[in-house]
Amino acid sequence: MTQTNVVDTPQATVAGGADKPHVLVELDHVEKHFGALHVLKDINLKVNKGEVLVIVGPSGSGKSTMCRTINRLETIDSGDIRIDGQSLPQEGKALAQLRAEVGMVFQSFNLFANKTILDNVTLAPIKVRKRNKVEAEREAMDLLDRVGVASQANKMPSQLSGGQQQRVAIARALAMHPKVMLFDEPTSALDPEMVNEVLDVMVELAHEGMTMLCVTHEMGFARKAADRIVFMADGQILEQDTPDAFFEHPKTERAKDFLSKILTH
Repeated sequence: MTQTNVVDTPQATVAGGADKPHVLVELDHVEKHFGALHVLKDINLKVNKGEVLVIVGPSGSGKSTMCRTINRLETIDSGDIRIDGQSLPQEGKALAQLRAEVGMVFQSFNLFANKTILDNVTLAPIKVRKRNKVEAEREAMDLLDRVGVASQANKMPSQLSGGQQQRVAIARALAMHPKVMLFDEPTSALDPEMVNEVLDVMVELAHEGMTMLCVTHEMGFARKAADRIVFMADGQILEQDTPDAFFEHPKTERAKDFLSKILTH
């Protein structure tokens, strides 16, 4: 049976209950099929502004699909998804505008191979946000410095390591000033020694108050950065809790089984 309860979060627990949390992302009874495969089953989820949500679970549980529905890279069969109170547009200019508000970092870096690192970061702000080129380049250099690759600005993506390319992808997403950042297993394609350099940037973003949804297998990052852990299996959200509560006292047998396998290696 699907569990749809949403636990209190640090942002939601306000002294006296006077300040209501600002819900930035909301999934309401979302369903998704790939043919006969039922990949998302009655997904209900709210993410407050400034909250860091880490989504974990076994492969094939629907984590990445759910993440990709939030900016309509995957369509849904039924239900509703709202960003800052507005339902996702179906297509056209309104959808493009919404995607500008939702940054996404994928497993693969998706950088433009024929453009320099600086051009990769400035392209969307200039084309979509209509930013002045000089201003866009100044901010891009600040962002590249922030993720530790400013010295690579005039190189091509092929000249950078995987970890450096993924940090450029983060800078590129941040250049659009998104309301929320989605990370779909951003370290899974990296060599082990490059994982931490990307996770460190993500931890810093979390500490700065960026609203983030992160699909990841990196349990150390989940413990360190998350306000809330969402555990998915078989297309359902089975548990939501704080990192300490989830890792120390999982409630469902499915979560206990998952953690017993992933934390003993």
